[in-house]
Amino acid sequence: MKYRIEKDSLGERKVPADVYYGIQTQRAVENYPISGYRAHPILIRSMGLIKKAAALANQELGLLDEKRAGAIAAAADEVIAGKLYDQFVVDVYQAGAGVSFHMNTNEVVANRAIEILGGKRGDYSVVHPNDHVNFGQSTNDVIPTAMRLASILLFDQLLPEMERLSRAFAKKGHEFDAILKSGRTHMQDATPIRLGQEFAAYAVAVLRSYEQVRQAQDVLRELGLGGTAVGTGVNTHPRYQAAVTKRLSEVARTELFPTKDMRWTMQSNLPMAVASSALRNYALELIRISNDLRLLSSGPNTGFGEINLPALQPGSSIMPGKINPVMPENIAMIAFQAVGADAAVALAVQAGQLELNVMMPSMMWNVLHSAEILKNGTHQFTTLCVEGITANKEACRRHAESTVSLATALNPYIGYAKTAEIVKQAVKTGRRITEIALEKKLLDEKTLKRILDARRMTEPAPPLEEALGKKKPAAAPKAKAQAANGPVKPAKKKKGKK
Repeated sequence: MKYRIEKDSLGERKVPADVYYGIQTQRAVENYPISGYRAHPILIRSMGLIKKAAALANQELGLLDEKRAGAIAAAADEVIAGKLYDQFVVDVYQAGAGVSFHMNTNEVVANRAIEILGGKRGDYSVVHPNDHVNFGQSTNDVIPTAMRLASILLFDQLLPEMERLSRAFAKKGHEFDAILKSGRTHMQDATPIRLGQEFAAYAVAVLRSYEQVRQAQDVLRELGLGGTAVGTGVNTHPRYQAAVTKRLSEVARTELFPTKDMRWTMQSNLPMAVASSALRNYALELIRISNDLRLLSSGPNTGFGEINLPALQPGSSIMPGKINPVMPENIAMIAFQAVGADAAVALAVQAGQLELNVMMPSMMWNVLHSAEILKNGTHQFTTLCVEGITANKEACRRHAESTVSLATALNPYIGYAKTAEIVKQAVKTGRRITEIALEKKLLDEKTLKRILDARRMTEPAPPLEEALGKKKPAAAPKAKAQAANGPVKPAKKKKGKK
């Protein structure tokens, strides 16, 4: 292998002659052979966008000559396009604040810009990683900006997958709307519910998670780029912050705006905590829903067996014919990882001291990794599982008719105590609620049949007048009725003697 010799403030190092990175990256490669994981491509792209925006802003302000600025912008374009991703070789677990990854970027952009201008890699008199590519910048404002921007861009890919999953559940909610089944609370029989109602609720749960992720993007849009070392903007032009943020918004094609307090955006990583928690909350919903789908599809002969999941692969190396709920299992494990990553982000976010939080590499890796696996997992879960779910109508009907909690509908007519006696007898003897209620002559058969109509019990319904002696339910007290429409205004005191 051929090498070139590069120098930095610590001395000399051999750097492979054919690479675009330089000595500081080489030191990081030697220092941090930790995980084998490299920066997410969208983070590398975000760094390219920042370097291009900075070069254009500095040229606009007369701080960087047109020749160098053009070469840096052209090299950054290649980074943005993904042509140089293999040159970003620093492990995700690296030195604090992301200095190593930042210098990896500066060196790659500088050496490519040198080539564009006709020079040789490593000849930093042409374009210098620090003096030109990093002009007016610091790791301390570039890395916070990069991880915010990368999160926004990756969330743009996650959100459509979440929306599609919500639509898939909503479609199943409509398809299964007429299918009655037993509800379950505490894993015990409860009053009837429609299978479609359960799936429609899953659609809403995913939609609410979608809204949280979308709102997190807005929190991430406030940038401290231009704060440089400690958030004071040292070594920058007075108009640089506004100029570079405007340029970055243009080249990234997403809305970004400069913060009013660059110290805050450097000291605090609250936006990353918000982003991570939005992913965690979505993950928690996925775990809950996947557990439900596994229960509802359990069987086929000894479980609930109320829905059928698509058969994707043999489920056992020893039990022939066994099919497992592999996609709900898969999405649950992905979601577990996202929950764990959020814990790491939380610890990193609180670990800042004074003007800087050096734990940003942990935030970057965990938020982007969670978003990536949730994006891909959601796509597979929707495509290979939810869209193909079918209902076992017979099992649903049987369970709906068997639940002793049907008796709950009798409460308004015969009272809780008498209803409880009927339920106890039904559980003890295995007889139906209707049969026992008729035997006790509490209600006539026609009325009883209407009261215990399982479909009627899946929606709010007024009490039957005939069962209440042809009397309509008593009206609510005036004050309570008003309270439903807003606060009750206090009555005015009459004038006169006390």
